[in-house]
Amino acid sequence: MKGYLGHGLLRVGAGVPQVEVGDPAENLEEILKLVTEANQKNCGVFVLPELCLTGYTCRDLFEQKALLDAARESLGKLMEKTAEIDMLLLTSLPLRLMGNLFNCALLSYRGEPLGITAKRYLPNYREFYEKRQFRSGASASGGTVELLGREIPFGSLVFQSEIDGYQLGLGIEICEDLWAPIPPSSYLALKGANLILNPSASNALVGKRQYRHQLIAQQSARALCGYVYAGSGPTESTTDTVYEGEALISENGKILSSSTPFPRKAELIVSEIDLGLLEHERHNLSPFGDNKDLERERLEEMETVAFELPDKEGESERELARTIDPHPFVPSGEESRAERCKEIFSIQTTALAKRLDYTGISNCILGISGGLDSTLALLVTVKAFQSMGLDRDGVLAVTMPGLATSERTRSNAVSLMEALDLNWREIDITKACRQHFADIGHDGETQDVTYENVQARERTQILMDLANKEEGLVVGTGDLSELALGWCTYNGDHMSMYAVNVDVPKTLVKYVIRWVAESGFFGEEVGQALREVIETPITPELTQREEGREEIDQQTEEIIGPYELHDFFLYHFLRYGFSPEKIMFLARRAFADRYGSGEIEKWLELFYDKFFSQQFKRSCLPDGPKVGSVSLSPRTDWRMPSDVPPSLWKDRLKDI
Repeated sequence: MKGYLGHGLLRVGAGVPQVEVGDPAENLEEILKLVTEANQKNCGVFVLPELCLTGYTCRDLFEQKALLDAARESLGKLMEKTAEIDMLLLTSLPLRLMGNLFNCALLSYRGEPLGITAKRYLPNYREFYEKRQFRSGASASGGTVELLGREIPFGSLVFQSEIDGYQLGLGIEICEDLWAPIPPSSYLALKGANLILNPSASNALVGKRQYRHQLIAQQSARALCGYVYAGSGPTESTTDTVYEGEALISENGKILSSSTPFPRKAELIVSEIDLGLLEHERHNLSPFGDNKDLERERLEEMETVAFELPDKEGESERELARTIDPHPFVPSGEESRAERCKEIFSIQTTALAKRLDYTGISNCILGISGGLDSTLALLVTVKAFQSMGLDRDGVLAVTMPGLATSERTRSNAVSLMEALDLNWREIDITKACRQHFADIGHDGETQDVTYENVQARERTQILMDLANKEEGLVVGTGDLSELALGWCTYNGDHMSMYAVNVDVPKTLVKYVIRWVAESGFFGEEVGQALREVIETPITPELTQREEGREEIDQQTEEIIGPYELHDFFLYHFLRYGFSPEKIMFLARRAFADRYGSGEIEKWLELFYDKFFSQQFKRSCLPDGPKVGSVSLSPRTDWRMPSDVPPSLWKDRLKDI
């Protein structure tokens, strides 16, 4: 099918033509111009506004047979002229059916009508008087009606087909239907519609546009669907009302595309709806299935119209209209990013405060490396103490320089601890590690996994023993990204008594720290120390090239790849269950200006190797708060065997 780009992505569009009120012939020409443009933009589904063949603002002229006949005639010509266009087209007009006049929307494919839905909720208040002209679609008994010499399904319909193994279900509601307490789209979604089409004529009022955006976004989230909305434009009659020409495309709570308000010419927007994403959400969110069971009787009253789409491979190399966010964990807008950081920090501090309150513990022990993760954990701890009215002396921060510690990270750690005016200590682990090497028969020179892990476990042992001595609680510092890759030492930095960062991905950690710095919670001196930490390369500092150097030798992202890629892989793998092919497809577009396909594939293969082989570390995580929709806790979100090979996923990568 044209408009299908592969990997479950279907291009949809919404158009706002320049209508001439009461002139279906002229409106047909304007509609055909938009349909042609939508076809050129590779739309598979295209939606036009409410009563677009006549204009919405005809009022009592809808009772004129001449106008109704002209609308039918223009509809017939529209079907003829779109017979060769591979597109699902939704147009709208007044139709006298079964002895009543209905406000209708007709879905067609290649010039063949598939079915008609009539508006159910007719506004009859303030500036609206639709019940003066139309009957509610609720009065229609369903079945079929004769139109254009064909018998066409009529009623509350879900149009069902399949594309590349993905189910496509289309449902129609018209304008005011969406504003009802229980919109028809809620039932249509339960019946199987994953794409709701809404031809509308919602007039412009102060504040209404923002509310409309919220309404559409929320309904697409509640119904777990794509939502395509096309509203009448400013060429409608302005006798009493003005129409701004709103066009919107939404998916699962997000506005993907919106039109310019009050356009002076015809408007058209396009984006892609991800059928795979919606399928995953509906499968995994149990209330959706439960709601379907509870509404079984109501759903049986609705009809399904099956239709076939031609087999055609998705043209995956086409550019996407929708933006693929390279950092899905990090909101792009400054205001929304600040709000996200504030919320995460509040969840973390509240969680730790509750744990301290429950245990009666008033001391916390943290290992401070001078890097991002331990810095965030320290900030959370200090803020939790502050919120509980506890003395900051109860926060024991320990920096533990060892065989590979650089002066830069040590300086970061000391500057931060001093700026926060904490009870802190420096315990050099070099001698203890060399003694341990001798005890286990290691030469102390070969910088292998044992060399690295001895240092990590020595630090954890010190923290645990200090916690016993000081009657304190060891606060864990490891983040979500490290857990996904197993980039932690088992029973070393992998273990703590409460892990406050366990659900925060690496790409977001630095933004939370920056938000704390800019918020001024702890003063300018702390803010400066935090900025130094943010600018420091990510490193475990467990190997070195030479002793006594100032700068960092071992950089994590040179070893395991960029965290921004791994967080992207993790989000789409875990949040939506996407295949390796689809993750590659999305990553190539999200990072087109930064990484080549070969580099992305290399790090994605490593991601699968690490993720599967390191599950055993995630199966025994300490407690820690869930903060987002992606989590690896074995108690809340992710449970898998520890001995599954990644061959299935890696083999599919080789076939790309």
